[in-house]
Amino acid sequence: MKTYLALILNDIRLAFRQKVVIFFNYLMPMGFFLIFATAFHAEQGGAILQTVTMVSVIGILGNGLFGAGMRAVQERETNILRRYKVAPISPLPLLVASTITGLVVYMPYVFAMFTLAHFTYGMAVPPNLLTVFAFIMLGLIAVRSIGLIIASTVNSMQESAIIVQIAYMSMLFLSGSTFPTSMFPDWLLVVTQFIPATHIVTGLQGILMRQETLATNWQSVLALALTAVTGLFLCVKLFRWEKEEKMRPAAKLWILAVLVPFLAVGAWQAKTKENVTKNKILGREMQRSRTVLIRNARIITGTGRVIENGGVLLKAGKIEAIYEDNIPEADSVRAVGVEAAGKTVMPGLIDMHVHLGAPGGIMTDWKDYDADKAAQRELAAYLYSGVTAVRSLGDMAEGILKIRQTVNSAEKLGAELFAVGPLFTTTGGHGTEYFRAMPEPVRKQLDAQFVRIPKSDADAKAMVDALKAMGVDGIKAVMEAGAGATHFERMDPRILAAIGAAAKADGLRMAVHTGDPRDIEDAIAAGASSIEHGSYRQRIPDADFALMAKNGIAFDPTLSVGEAFQQFAAGKLDLLGRSLVQQAAPPKILAATMKSIETPDVVAMRKRLADYPIDMAIAKDNLVRAFKAGVTLVTGTDAGNMLVLHGPTVQHELQLWVEAGIPPLDAIQAATANSAKLLGAVGRFGTIEKGRDATLLIVDGNPLTDIHALEAISFVMFKGERVTRSELFDQE
Repeated sequence: MKTYLALILNDIRLAFRQKVVIFFNYLMPMGFFLIFATAFHAEQGGAILQTVTMVSVIGILGNGLFGAGMRAVQERETNILRRYKVAPISPLPLLVASTITGLVVYMPYVFAMFTLAHFTYGMAVPPNLLTVFAFIMLGLIAVRSIGLIIASTVNSMQESAIIVQIAYMSMLFLSGSTFPTSMFPDWLLVVTQFIPATHIVTGLQGILMRQETLATNWQSVLALALTAVTGLFLCVKLFRWEKEEKMRPAAKLWILAVLVPFLAVGAWQAKTKENVTKNKILGREMQRSRTVLIRNARIITGTGRVIENGGVLLKAGKIEAIYEDNIPEADSVRAVGVEAAGKTVMPGLIDMHVHLGAPGGIMTDWKDYDADKAAQRELAAYLYSGVTAVRSLGDMAEGILKIRQTVNSAEKLGAELFAVGPLFTTTGGHGTEYFRAMPEPVRKQLDAQFVRIPKSDADAKAMVDALKAMGVDGIKAVMEAGAGATHFERMDPRILAAIGAAAKADGLRMAVHTGDPRDIEDAIAAGASSIEHGSYRQRIPDADFALMAKNGIAFDPTLSVGEAFQQFAAGKLDLLGRSLVQQAAPPKILAATMKSIETPDVVAMRKRLADYPIDMAIAKDNLVRAFKAGVTLVTGTDAGNMLVLHGPTVQHELQLWVEAGIPPLDAIQAATANSAKLLGAVGRFGTIEKGRDATLLIVDGNPLTDIHALEAISFVMFKGERVTRSELFDQE
């Protein structure tokens, strides 16, 4: 033990005498820290975590590769090690002393950096600080082992410099320690999984940002530990005391042996892409952690209040403060300033009734149509249009839940998704016009996956329980087959009641598609949470609205789809001419719809739709009377149906509401707070209040005096991230 202690103390003393040690362990990392802190505006929220992560890894690489690798070669080439040989002493104490010296030299810088980050840039002290330091030390030991094995296999300082530089540069630029990996394409992210430093960056980010444990990062921890042990063992076996002792060129293959754990982890990650996904999510979370101050804007809070001139401070993805007077300067709260004079800030809009994967226009070629890819693009189109959450009412369960995970986890950017999975009906989907247009194999496949047709109370309960186990966000039942269906076969009210009882027992809200007052009355009796459509053909009795208000049942009138069916039946395409539709909708679908409107098949489809009774005056009257009766209103559009394209849907729905006589402020509250409440998310979004998600829509003008201003989008803020709308449709 005395030998080890003496060697460690001597090694530390010698290390601090060398300028190169001071440079790579203190001056260079601190220089990078100050440069990155300035470049990333580290004072503005979570950017300091990115800075700390990147600079920590740069220091680890410098200490491990240059401090261990090149210094060990230098000591052998200058015959310093020869003196230990005659002691005599074994290589192990020297190697252990080198490793501990590296820790002793580097860790004071880590403490200094964290102190500076806290007091100068406002970084909160990590609650898992010991885990942070333990992971940094493990990474340092592993990289020093790589450096030492390089030193053990080279024959000169020149060889050492070349190999160390190759290792250093590849890890420096590909690991995320200089360029954020969020900038990398997927194929390059896969390549980086074979690089040790990548796992140090990813692990440290997760530990700092998410308070992950070492166990959470077990793959990286295991690979680092195996590299450290393997490297130390091989260094003992390959140790040379004098420069005259030469290694054969093939000995350099031992470097690859040390990297075997990372080659194995990289191969596994190339298959599963777990870390690729994690890197994307961490990159997005980093962006969302910024501190932003929106100043001098009109604020519609979603709670019924309007602040004519105020400010909103966003921090770590949440609303930190709301200012009505004395709005601070951005610098004083360490925030990015956004001047919003003449603009209106409001909660992101919500569409409560969409059908993801249904194109919303005419498809002339179903052969290459991928519903899952289409749904992903549609969620991007919603976010592009300021619609930050959607509820998809009727989906293929497995596909839609995978898409929900992809988007809601932040792997890909799109509106937050709530999905009910397969809908409950009596006829399936095969009678609708969209299914008529599909090839027979596609119709059968989809019909089998997105409908449930219960034959008994027990069937209904089993089906609801199965969907609950899959993780759906709600249940949808159809009391009648919708517009364009071959017939109107009603669901047995007893079956509907069984579905409602099972949904209530499983804690799921039930949305019910209705077509007339009889459907609505059965839905109320069955415990519906929302009435979808209401009726386009009959006046809904006041008594039904009184019951809905009493029971807290929301009304989603979906005026957009009624108007769209009327216009499509008449061969009118005015709805496709809106600027936001042109921006957000798939160009191929727009072009195919416009080109095919007068083809024989489409004319026949239009004639069948014309037979479905729709009276927009009745529908609007039902909406206004529901409002006056105190029914909770929510906004849905039935997007995915003909001429109701995904994306800029709620804006037009609100325009129809205002035309019907709903006050703009109440219409906006329906599309924000009311809809969020029905989703069970009112504590997260839907209002501008302290502690809510920083999910906001900023528009030019004042939608309270001109509801069309909702289409004049200035920018979208999603969970604290200012969305680059132009890049939404470029996601792989």
